[in-house]
Amino acid sequence: MQGSLAAPQSRMLKGKAHSNQITGASGMDFILTEEQQMIQQVAREFAQQEIVPVAATFDASGNFPRDTIARAGELGFMGVEVPEQYGGSGLDTVCYALVMEEIAAADAAHSTIVSVNNSLYSTGILAYGTEEQKQRFVTPVATGKAIGCYGLTEPQSGSDAAAMRTRAELSADGSHYLINGKKAWITSGPVADYMVMFAVTNPEKKAKGISAFILDTHQPGFIRGKTEPKMGIRASATCEIEFENFRCPAENRLGKEGQGFAIAMDILDSGRIGIAAQSVGIARAAYEASLQYARERKAFGSAIGSFEMIQHKLADMKCKLEAARLLTLQAAWKRSRIKGTSERCTLEGSMAKLFASEAAMFCAHAAVQIHGGMGYSKELPIERYFRDAKITEIYEGTSEIQRMVIARLETGLR
Repeated sequence: MQGSLAAPQSRMLKGKAHSNQITGASGMDFILTEEQQMIQQVAREFAQQEIVPVAATFDASGNFPRDTIARAGELGFMGVEVPEQYGGSGLDTVCYALVMEEIAAADAAHSTIVSVNNSLYSTGILAYGTEEQKQRFVTPVATGKAIGCYGLTEPQSGSDAAAMRTRAELSADGSHYLINGKKAWITSGPVADYMVMFAVTNPEKKAKGISAFILDTHQPGFIRGKTEPKMGIRASATCEIEFENFRCPAENRLGKEGQGFAIAMDILDSGRIGIAAQSVGIARAAYEASLQYARERKAFGSAIGSFEMIQHKLADMKCKLEAARLLTLQAAWKRSRIKGTSERCTLEGSMAKLFASEAAMFCAHAAVQIHGGMGYSKELPIERYFRDAKITEIYEGTSEIQRMVIARLETGLR
C-alpha cells in the first residue's frame, strides 16, 4: 500500500468494513479494493480510539484539537489524495470519502478540519499550481505540520460568490499584488498557516475578473477576527479575515489571472464530496446510537425498538443512510476516474451533498426523538450530532443552491 496509510494488518479492527459493495446509478457494481477497505479500517480505529474520547471536551471548550489533528497528519489523513512526492498518501477519492465518513462518525468538527485541508485547500493547488507551489504549500499541509484554509465567502457574498469585493491590485512593476478586503466564515482561519484565496483583479469582467492566490497567513496585513461562537462543529475554528494592504508575491497567484472563479467552482466539486461523506458519518453515528438505544431501552414492559413508531423511524434512517452513502461513493468513484481530464463531477457531487446533508439532519432529528429526554441532554452525544448536522445543509453550497445546480445541469436552462 502507498503512503503513510500503509498500516500493518495488526492495526486493523476486526470485522467487515461497512458497504463493501457499491452500486452506481449506471447499474455497474464494484467492490471496495483491499487497499480501500484497509484505509477504512485504519480510519475507524483512529477515530474510535483517539477522537471519540475527546470529542465532547473539545465541543464544550471550542478549542482547536491540535494533538489529534497532528496525529491524523501522521497517519496520512490530511493529504489522502495528495501524491506521495508532496507528502500525501497518493490514494483515490473513494479512500478520502471513506476516511471522512469514519472521522465524522466520531466527531464532525475533526472531519471538517480534515475536509478543508484535503479538498478545499490542496485540490486547487494540485490541479492549477506550479511545481514550486506544490512543494512549498502542499507538502507541509498534507503531512499535518501546517493547516490550510479556503477564502471564498465574504460578509455580503455567500451563495453569490461572484459578488465578492476583495480586491487584488497588481503593482506597477508586476512583482506583487496588494490585497484589501474581508472574508467571512473561514474554517480553520484562526489557526491556518496558508490560505487559498479569491479576489477581484478586474472588476469590469465580473466573475471572469476573479483570480486565485496562495497566501502565507503569517505575513503583515493578514488580520484574523474573533473566533465565531458556532452552534455546532465547535472545535473547528472559524473566523473573519481582513486584508489591509497584504502583499502577495506575483508568483503566488494560482492559475492564470481571471481564472479564479473557475478554480473555485472546480474545488467545490471535490469539497462537496467531502461534506457528503461527513454527512454520512454523522447520519451513521446517529443511527447506530438509536439502534442500540431502541434495543436496550424499555417502556411499558418492552424494548422500545418493538414499537411500530420507533421501527418506522429506524427504517427511514437506515434507508436514507444507505442511499446517502451510495450517492457519495458514486461521486467519489467518478471524481477518481476523471482526474486530469476536462470532465467534471458537479452533478454527482451536488446530488451527494444535497441528499446526504438532509439525511444527516433527518437522522440526527430522529435520534433525538428516539432518545427522548436523554437525546436533549449533553450526557449523550446525540444532541451534538443534531447541532453538527445542520451545518452540512449550509456550507459549501446550501441545499437550495444544490437544487439549483442539479436542475440547471439536468434542464440545460438558467
